[in-house]
Amino acid sequence: MLNVAPRRLLGGCANNVLDKMVKAKKYVFEKQFVGLPKATDLKLVEEELPPLKDGEFLSEAVYLSVDPYMRSYAPRLTLGTTFIGSQVAKVTESKNPKFPVGKYIVGEFGWRTHTVSNGQPLLSGFPVAWLVPDLDGLPQSLPLGVLGMPGNTAYFGFLELCKPKAGETVAVSGAAGAVGSLVGQIAKIKGCKVIGIAGSDEKGKWLVDELKFDKFLNYKDTDFDKKLAAAAPNGIDCYFDNVGGELSTKILNKMNLFGRISVCGAISGYNDASAARVSPVQPALVFKQLKMEGFIVHRWLDRWFEGIQQNKQWIKEGKLKYRETVTEGFDKMFDAFVDMLQGGNTGKAIIKV
Repeated sequence: MLNVAPRRLLGGCANNVLDKMVKAKKYVFEKQFVGLPKATDLKLVEEELPPLKDGEFLSEAVYLSVDPYMRSYAPRLTLGTTFIGSQVAKVTESKNPKFPVGKYIVGEFGWRTHTVSNGQPLLSGFPVAWLVPDLDGLPQSLPLGVLGMPGNTAYFGFLELCKPKAGETVAVSGAAGAVGSLVGQIAKIKGCKVIGIAGSDEKGKWLVDELKFDKFLNYKDTDFDKKLAAAAPNGIDCYFDNVGGELSTKILNKMNLFGRISVCGAISGYNDASAARVSPVQPALVFKQLKMEGFIVHRWLDRWFEGIQQNKQWIKEGKLKYRETVTEGFDKMFDAFVDMLQGGNTGKAIIKV
C-alpha cells in the first residue's frame, strides 16, 4: 500500500472524497535497450501527484500489461519518461463526469501505479483512457488481452488483411502468445486448417488439445523444414507473422499462389539484430504473387468496440478461449517483461498490482 497523507476535505466536491496527497510509483526509461533489456535500463521511482484540477481524475492501477511492442517501440521513446504500456485502473477521485469514482478504465498511462489525467486523447488520436465496457462477469483483466488491444490485433489484423476463406490453411507464428493464440482460434471459427508455431512442446499441447489447432510445430526442432512440409502438404494460404526472421522466410516459401501475409511483429529480432539477417523474401513474393502487409491495430480505431464485442460473444459461445500468465506485484514488472520477451508466457502476460 502506498503512503498517503490526508489533505483537507474538498468543499462541494461532487464525489465527496478526501483530497489526498498520493505518491505514485513509476518506471522511468533511463537507458536505451541494447539486446535483451537490463534492469538498470529502467528506474523505479516515486512521485507526489498534484491535487486534481477541474476536468481531471485520479486512477489506481489494478492490472498492467507487458507486450512485445514495448521492446519494438523503445528506440522511438524519449529517455527520462515513464515507460509505455496499458493498464486497467479504478477511478478513485474525479472532477470529470466522464470518469466517475468507482468505474474501471483502460488507461494508456505506462508503468505507474497512480495517474492524474484529463482523459484527453493522445496526439495520435487514440484515447488515453476509456471506460471498461460491460464484461458480463468475465475477469477484469481481459481488457488488456482478448477484450482489448491484443484481441483487436488478432481480430482486425487477421480478418482484414488475410481475408481467410473456409478450407484454407493458415500458419501462425508466436502462436501461444496473446495475439497468436487468438488468431488461430478465429481461423478455426472461419473454417480454416490451422498450423501453430511456438517454442515449446508444452505450449503446443495447449494449442492442439485446448484451442483445437490442427497442427503444432516447434520452431526449435532440427527437422522443422520436414515437419512444416508434412503439416502443410497442400501449401499455406494465409500467414499471420508475429516473429519475422528466417522462420518467416521458410513459411513464405511454402505458401500458395496469391497467399496473404499479415505482419504483426518481428519479435525474433527485437533483442538480437543478427536474427534480422535472413534469406531474401522477394523471390517468394514475386513468383507466388503474394500479398504481404504490415499494420498497427490503431488503424481500426473507429471500429474498436466492434472487435471487443465480437470476441466477447465468441467467448460466451465457447468458441474463443484465453489464458493469462499473471505476475503478482508492481515491483515485478520488469521481470515479467523480460520473461515475456523470452517466450516465458502462455497467452497474455499481465501484472496484478
